[in-house]
Amino acid sequence: MKTTIYFYTGTGNSLWTAKKLSEILSNTELIPITLAGEGLIHSNSENIGLIFPVHIWGIPFRVIEFLNYLETDPAKYCFAIAVNAGQVAATLIQLKMLLQKKNINLSAGFSICLPSNYIPWSGAIGQEKQQKKFNEALDKISRIAASIRAREEKSPEKGPAWQNIFFSAFYRLSFPNVPKMDKSFLVDEKCTSCGICEKICPAQNIVITDGKPEWQHHCEQCLACIQWCPQEAIQYGKSTIKKKRYHHPEIKLSDMLANVPKRSV
Repeated sequence: MKTTIYFYTGTGNSLWTAKKLSEILSNTELIPITLAGEGLIHSNSENIGLIFPVHIWGIPFRVIEFLNYLETDPAKYCFAIAVNAGQVAATLIQLKMLLQKKNINLSAGFSICLPSNYIPWSGAIGQEKQQKKFNEALDKISRIAASIRAREEKSPEKGPAWQNIFFSAFYRLSFPNVPKMDKSFLVDEKCTSCGICEKICPAQNIVITDGKPEWQHHCEQCLACIQWCPQEAIQYGKSTIKKKRYHHPEIKLSDMLANVPKRSV
């Protein structure tokens, strides 16, 4: 039975999750979630999966927009994995409701906990703690694969009630302001004008001007630019200067660049 997995990734956690799951399932195709195409998104696979990071305790803008183009076929087995740093909240409940509006049933929704990339709050955790999360995630991915093979119907995983209520409210208040949150990005003297930030941004929100990046105010807060800068020259305000960067150690820059939308000319 064939599976198509659509994924969105900023610092590699979701791509790594998609790769590991596809290795277990076999007969699986991985397709990055982009907004560049037009028209209905159709797949001949019997199973359809969505893998994406949790942004501010909810679904990223890019994934919500992608759902508008996803074909409606109630016969397909649809599953999702929300990658988060420990607080999935009501993200998968939100996804189930959005899919229901398209007459698509979310048959199963899973939470995977991986190291946080949200550097404005904290830098990367130590390698031992990272590896523990990777090992635990691999165990769960194996269980998820078994559920997908059996086409099991499962309620979407969610956080405790207080988390779902409080964090969902915060998400709703914050969501309209996300595109302009890039006003806090800045670049320091370590910048070598390599252009990686411009190339890796999935929202095409960065333009190199006079050798320096400029953010165009349609940010998605994936933080790919700050986490993949080889010189650690990009900062988010003043608090990130000495914080340790993070992107998944098994995902290479070339993997990321191969899975971002081509810049329109």
